[in-house]
Amino acid sequence: MASASLIKSSPVLDKSEWVKGQSLRQPSVSVVRCNPVAPSALTIRAGSYADELVKTAKTIASPGRGILAMDESNATCGKRLASIGLENTEANRQAYRTLLVTAPGLGNYISGAILFEETLYQSTTDGKKMVDVLVEQKIVPGIKVDKGLVPLVGSNDESWCQGLDGLASRTAAYYQQGARFAKWYKSLLRLLSTIMHTHAPFTIHSDLLVLSLTMTGARL
Repeated sequence: MASASLIKSSPVLDKSEWVKGQSLRQPSVSVVRCNPVAPSALTIRAGSYADELVKTAKTIASPGRGILAMDESNATCGKRLASIGLENTEANRQAYRTLLVTAPGLGNYISGAILFEETLYQSTTDGKKMVDVLVEQKIVPGIKVDKGLVPLVGSNDESWCQGLDGLASRTAAYYQQGARFAKWYKSLLRLLSTIMHTHAPFTIHSDLLVLSLTMTGARL
């Protein structure tokens, strides 16, 4: 009630009584129509490799096809061979990989193949370069560039990948051999597990640092 008496005695509201008797004029409204402007083309700085990068990406992402991970280390390949009673020799690894890259119709389903370093320099059992066999099927050859997991000192039973040393020179050599994309192993699921369960900032920082350095090295 106190507030009501203050309102009644307000000189401003006394003038508003006069306003009540006037016709209310609708304010004019200006409608501004904005025509969306097409965003400018994104500039990608990739030097002389720009066209090749686009071609590689389009090939790998072609509909209905996927990436074949055949980058088992020699030790892991030995386990495959042992399961069928064969010794882990270079000749047997060559025969095993030949079987993979010469599978009938492989190019209908595979757009890229990640190779182990030995495979990149290897030929099939009939003497043809494995890289050439893949390219003929419109399969982009790739290469595993990390050197395997090792314990990360100071972490909660975590690990990280070796291989940053000499990465630039190795990728240059791999490119000359025919590789057109690279794989660096770091399980993101393991990284997420670290974030959610162990909460080790040191480990997370180390993982992200390695990933950023890997991408930097791959561009050199």
